[in-house]
Amino acid sequence: MRPSILRRLLRRVAPTAALALVAAMLGATGAPPAAAAGGLQQVTGFGSNPGNLQMYEYAPASLPANAPLVVALHGCTQTANDYYTNSGWPKYADLWGFAVVFPQTTAANNALSCFGWFDPAEDGRGRGEAASIVQMVEYAKQRYGSDGRRVYVTGLSAGGGMTADLLAAYPDVFAGGSVASGLPAQCATSQAGASGCQTGPQKLTPAQWGDKVRAAHPGYAGPWPRVAIWQGSADYTVYPANATALRDQWTDVWGIGQTPSATDSLPGGTTRSVYDDTSGNPAVVTYSVSGMGHGLAVSPGSGAEQCGTTAAYFLTAICSTYHTGVFWGLDRDVPGGEQLPAPSGLHVTDVAADRVSLSWDAVAGADSYAVHRDGAGVAGTAGTTYTDTGLTAGTAYRYTVTAVDGSGTPGTASPQVTATTTGGAPARCFTATNYAQVAAGRAHTTGGHVYANGSDQDMGLYNVFVTHTLRESPTGYFVIADTGCAA
Repeated sequence: MRPSILRRLLRRVAPTAALALVAAMLGATGAPPAAAAGGLQQVTGFGSNPGNLQMYEYAPASLPANAPLVVALHGCTQTANDYYTNSGWPKYADLWGFAVVFPQTTAANNALSCFGWFDPAEDGRGRGEAASIVQMVEYAKQRYGSDGRRVYVTGLSAGGGMTADLLAAYPDVFAGGSVASGLPAQCATSQAGASGCQTGPQKLTPAQWGDKVRAAHPGYAGPWPRVAIWQGSADYTVYPANATALRDQWTDVWGIGQTPSATDSLPGGTTRSVYDDTSGNPAVVTYSVSGMGHGLAVSPGSGAEQCGTTAAYFLTAICSTYHTGVFWGLDRDVPGGEQLPAPSGLHVTDVAADRVSLSWDAVAGADSYAVHRDGAGVAGTAGTTYTDTGLTAGTAYRYTVTAVDGSGTPGTASPQVTATTTGGAPARCFTATNYAQVAAGRAHTTGGHVYANGSDQDMGLYNVFVTHTLRESPTGYFVIADTGCAA
């Protein structure tokens, strides 16, 4: 292919996967997308389909009515079948009981089969691809009797950018979302602006980012979706600054600050930062995967917290699908029937370096109680007290409790409480120029700005003229503490 033709074609495709264009063309055969395999089924006639998308779906056998519904959006150069095969969503659909819709775009829409997250004709309310995806949701809700209050959307890369746009345009449809290596909502409104978003989005304030969400559905006052943000620290296709912008955007929409309520470490070198709403429940969660490039984090294996298959843009680190599902509550929400009420009075009775003790009020009709730590089930108990042991000193843990009836059906989760174990390394404070903070390994640079390691807070320009104080706690997690840093 002549270079002039290649340059013209590059201008026509979404920059999200432009780096892969040459390789894609060298191996292109002109064949249609791979046929769906296994339990994945194509659906036609789901609506007027203004975005010219294809709909695929997966549902476990004997799916009860009022089950949740998940929409999963592939990345550029991928198909619905790729996402079905490698992401791990079918495993948890079977395990927890929900249906999954896999929308698919094709080269007819975009040369690299990217969703149009940067195109106002495709990503706005009532428009193009976004409208087609919502039509799929409505079709699936009727087909499976899904609970309209528990519809969630997730996506990778361009699918992640479209996920953020859908959450902004349709907060009345989606109860939660998960953006993997994606872009903040309405980061770009043209193809020309898309590359700038990928390598370093605009340096906007949280309020300015939040305004982009509020403008997508004017007059909407909530409730807002709960948002998970997944990002590899070595992603040079969609830079980590996008995760910071997403965090700023959705914490502002929720009316909460950009300082995490708690941080902890997960497998695969993953740091989780939780931003609670005013009721103490996680509203926004970021997952930063150390050393991971551009892709969806998976963890092949048969364990309860393992999922997926390693492939192009499916990278071995941690099962992001499991942790996203737990964040949304898919592991404990039970469709249909009357649920037991949430236990009241949950409180911390004792803490030590390696344990936390809890107590709560009894619930009439409860056969037992399930204790959840950081969103994952850790124990079942017949009584109204529990001591969680084997914990890490100096670490914050979040707990909820649900009552379980005689059939094993869990009820509504209690309000969350947070307990911090004693001991551990004390916090440390470091005052230095931005240049020196980066040189010391306490911060990193992206697009000429410096960001604190762990929190990804924007420290300003990368030079020796800007000075900040960083507070480290836990180890390797830094926050700006210019107004006072208590060690």
